[in-house]
Amino acid sequence: MDIKYITFNLSEIDKINFSELMTTSIETMRFSNNNLGLIKFMGEIPPSIQSLETKSEEYTISEVLVLLEGEEWILEIISYSGNTIQEIQYKK
Repeated sequence: MDIKYITFNLSEIDKINFSELMTTSIETMRFSNNNLGLIKFMGEIPPSIQSLETKSEEYTISEVLVLLEGEEWILEIISYSGNTIQEIQYKK
């Protein structure tokens, strides 16, 4: 199964059931400076994510890497392997 990513408005964070996700907590999420969060999951979209009104389209690893290069994303990916982000650092 492929790993997928979505963004959503952080106003809906209370709807997220992290036990359904590969993103295990708020501490492991990526954030933008325009109030978006990024989460990842494997396979079908989990029920708690389906209920989000502000969810984006699903992204693949290559698509999310392009997205995270944008200035609005607070963290920068500096290495990854396959579908897994290995290391990040704060943008300067």
